[in-house]
Amino acid sequence: MRQIDKVLIVVCALFGGVYDSQAQSDRHEQCNVILILADDLGYGDLGYTGSKDIKTPHIDRLASTGIVCTNGYASHSFCAPTRAGIMTGRYQHRFGFQNNPSKQLPDHGLPTDEIILPKVLKQAAYTSALVGKWHLGVHQHQHPLTKGFDEFYGFTAGGHDFFSCDPKQKNDHAYDALIEHNGERKDFEGYLTEDLTRFGMDFMERNQDQPFFLFMSYNAPHTPLQAPEKYLSRMSHIKDKKRRTYAAMISALDDGVGQLMSKLKELNLDENTLVLFMSDNGGAPFSWPDNKPFNGCKGTVLEGGVHVPYIVNWKGQLKPGIYSNLVMSFDIFATAIALAGLDNPADRKIDSKNLIPYLKGENKAEPHKVLYWTQGDYQEAARAGNYKLVKIGGKENYLFDLKEDVGETSDVSSQNKKALKKLDKRFKKWKSELPKPELKDTGLANDMQRNYVEDIKKARK
Repeated sequence: MRQIDKVLIVVCALFGGVYDSQAQSDRHEQCNVILILADDLGYGDLGYTGSKDIKTPHIDRLASTGIVCTNGYASHSFCAPTRAGIMTGRYQHRFGFQNNPSKQLPDHGLPTDEIILPKVLKQAAYTSALVGKWHLGVHQHQHPLTKGFDEFYGFTAGGHDFFSCDPKQKNDHAYDALIEHNGERKDFEGYLTEDLTRFGMDFMERNQDQPFFLFMSYNAPHTPLQAPEKYLSRMSHIKDKKRRTYAAMISALDDGVGQLMSKLKELNLDENTLVLFMSDNGGAPFSWPDNKPFNGCKGTVLEGGVHVPYIVNWKGQLKPGIYSNLVMSFDIFATAIALAGLDNPADRKIDSKNLIPYLKGENKAEPHKVLYWTQGDYQEAARAGNYKLVKIGGKENYLFDLKEDVGETSDVSSQNKKALKKLDKRFKKWKSELPKPELKDTGLANDMQRNYVEDIKKARK
């Protein structure tokens, strides 16, 4: 029990009052929420997902003591749109956010009228912190502190050097975003992944007596591929230098997860904290990831681009196990709000679902019967049950049976015309509700899409 609850009991006893057991129960339900988001993590690069060359004991323990969502998805195959969906509980397409924002254009980023999770949680007196990568707009009106976070330690753009804060670096892998703490420029010592972990633990310690939401938005293992020797030495068995560095970055991330969980236990908060772990999208081809058993990668709507590791852990409340129904990254929104004793905003369409009743087995239905993805008209997808519809250029339709073909290598549309037609009808109805995208595809997106088209057309042969 937290110190504040003990004080309330004593006060009530001293004044002859009765401590309301229901109020105590409601307070317990206002559990802390920690979201740990990896950046461009390959699906097959964790121990529990089958990695043979990268050991991740702490993430594996989070999985073995929690619920592994085997059909967990990101709402987009790029960094920023997925984050927009997580923060708003909505398909980011509903507000035209379908690609990474441009820092040159002041209106590109999270729209000012979108309400994000920490803003809602304030109604229940939660303190919220973002640690790490923001990537939802670099201008002042899009800053995390103006959107509802109480603390921000990290960088507003899409990436950062892991060793340096020097914005003058202009090599191929340098980023010009600055590390800041609540608007003030900060330097960091050592390795950025470790630095972010330290700040996250410090935030927990400072806020242990009140409900909090902590968004640990790591930029590992996103480029630049950089790691200190102590992590590289763990991966000396990997001969390819780039793959070895990528693996070392994941090892540092795994250590961070272990330290965060140890801090929760030390503070006696582990039974009153919901912890989620996932990636923003699949591994990027230029990072040397392993997205097996899936085909595709970041930037594609194939499984390798949007099917991500997804763990939900709540000690004493959720029994360890497997959950196989469809869940989306933005489900964190409604889940956290429900645990805070609040309702979803009523003035907008919320796509997010509170996962707790489903994961506890209290609700036997599916959180989502269909999931959707669109990146302009160039590549789009929908999944219902075992079937996945993939569309190219708004003209070519492919159908995959993921139960039999998780690698999406065999198009079965000609044998399952009824299923194809039904799923395509659902997709078109959903898409008809959406505005036009705010941003056009970037050059990177176009390159990935071209590769994607080649991959997907092989499936028809």
